[in-house]
Amino acid sequence: MGVDSTAELPEEKAYARPPAPGGMSETGAYYTQERWQNWLDRLRDEEVDPDDDQAARLFFNLIDDATIAVAKIIRSHDEGEMSEAEAHSELERISEIVLTDAEMADEEKLVFVDTVQTSLLSVFYAAEEYVTAGAADEGGPEAYIEAAVDAEAEEDVDAALAYCVQAGTQIIDGESFQSTKPEEIEYGYVANFVDGLSSLQTALADPEVVEERAD
Repeated sequence: MGVDSTAELPEEKAYARPPAPGGMSETGAYYTQERWQNWLDRLRDEEVDPDDDQAARLFFNLIDDATIAVAKIIRSHDEGEMSEAEAHSELERISEIVLTDAEMADEEKLVFVDTVQTSLLSVFYAAEEYVTAGAADEGGPEAYIEAAVDAEAEEDVDAALAYCVQAGTQIIDGESFQSTKPEEIEYGYVANFVDGLSSLQTALADPEVVEERAD
């Protein structure tokens, strides 16, 4: 598979939603609370049918909009316009906005948002890992994703996310992954993490703004 299952993973941590960056001012330079709230308001106003193409577009728009902000932060850091500490602060600020539990009266819409947030976990952790330590230096994205699939099969979701994080650092570094497509992975956590990584790869290549109220 190309990845040693005993290979060192990112520094041991609980891969859960990050804590709120207390005391941090919201600059709004890359993403704002208002922008995320606009997406949630749109979701509240719409019917959500999992089999409907419009619901799928909305799902990926929510993911893409956040990953575009992450891609811009990474670019600013790589170009020397933002220090490591500043990049981490902005990533934490945005993750606090989009990963906080949403208030939804409709259970299906709550699940919808939770799935978006799950997909974005791999994006935020990969960006944080890349800013701190650079890209993983062995294997390739597909190999790490295959390892993640195996880890999920063993019910080790933390390890699965850690492998996807390593794949994400390589994607940020310019590696592309094509052979392991999201639709080829059995639905579950890894499929969601890969949705996030696919969005990140696209955002890094072409970080266009997603319109919140596009018809």
